[in-house]
Amino acid sequence: MKKLEDNRDIPTGVVRAFVLCGGPGTRLRPVLADRPKSMALISGTPFLQLLLDRLRSQGVSDVILGTGYMAEKIESYFGSGNKLAMRVRYSREHEPLGTGGALKLAEPLISDPVLVLNGDSYVEWSLVPMLERFTAKDAAMVILLHTVGDVTRYGSVALDHNGRVTAGPGLINAGVYLVRKQVVRDLPAGTAISLERDVFPSLLDRGVYGLVCTGLFIDIGIPDDLKGAQAVLASRVGTASRDPSGSASSGVLGNSV
Repeated sequence: MKKLEDNRDIPTGVVRAFVLCGGPGTRLRPVLADRPKSMALISGTPFLQLLLDRLRSQGVSDVILGTGYMAEKIESYFGSGNKLAMRVRYSREHEPLGTGGALKLAEPLISDPVLVLNGDSYVEWSLVPMLERFTAKDAAMVILLHTVGDVTRYGSVALDHNGRVTAGPGLINAGVYLVRKQVVRDLPAGTAISLERDVFPSLLDRGVYGLVCTGLFIDIGIPDDLKGAQAVLASRVGTASRDPSGSASSGVLGNSV
């Protein structure tokens, strides 16, 4: 794998983000039938907007949204991103491609490395420590990890003494990844493929490193969690964009790896 010899310090402003928000949200249909799950409202604000606010607070203003199910709801709301002082573009699936296939579809638009986020998880994360780990380890990918009481919904991984991700119990994938573009180039085009089940396990011997997040983690994939998110995140609506430092100085990303 090509080393980053000419790009040891990657400015945050050159990193583009790709947000996975094309899934059908089948488990939320009973309570959210009129919109994609990333557009669920938190005090009148779409959940996805909170993720974009977080990106902007970390210096990321160039975003690709991977749409699919009810794509027009997302695309008509965010448009070109001008209202958020961001550049927003779209990569729309016309058939379900899974998380890996959706990322492959967006390959012409993404940066190297690219920051990938799940569109149904809110995580308090910092970009600078991820970039530092990525360059220091010459990684194929850096994954944000978290601890939860019940890992059965998520699966789990472990970290070795060098911070490298290995198979095993302990931590969950929090849905934020910094990925070398070559990983995306190597994916098959036009094929439904899962990042979590198909791609990540095959990369473990190519240098996948983890950072443990000690801040807030909320997944809205099921009705009970969405209800909880609406209560917990209400106070965060509109605050991320007013906090340019984000969590970079508050120790949200621990060095316990």
